[in-house]
Amino acid sequence: MLTISEVAKTSGVPASTLRYYEECGLIQSIGRHGLQRTFERSVLERLALIALGRGAGFSLDEIGELFRTSDGMDIDRNKLREKADELDRKIKHLIVIRDSLRSTAVCPALSHMECPNFRRVVDTAAKGLIPPLEPSGKQRRKVKG
Repeated sequence: MLTISEVAKTSGVPASTLRYYEECGLIQSIGRHGLQRTFERSVLERLALIALGRGAGFSLDEIGELFRTSDGMDIDRNKLREKADELDRKIKHLIVIRDSLRSTAVCPALSHMECPNFRRVVDTAAKGLIPPLEPSGKQRRKVKG
């Protein structure tokens, strides 16, 4: 059994975030020790899975949906594949933007607007062919209850 402050210290996740994750149903306390929530040690692994999901671009809602079982060990593989495909699309998009920035940075023209490479990028964006990079989902989650 760990207090919320011990979980925060061990995991690096602030206590306020732990309370929010609990409100969202992503983690669950098992009681209280004085005024502090207490958690089973397994919450540390659950927090690691949440961090991994956040790092991969999953929203908290998506992470909640990924956990089919209470221990979170039966993760929906189709959703993982879908996220990997989404990341592939974002990577391709970012490569185009990166290459455009680099070619513009080395362009000898005095003004970016005089640079043929930059003009092509601007023209492409004006035609809607370079859409903005969209976030993968809402970062906030509706509180259950």
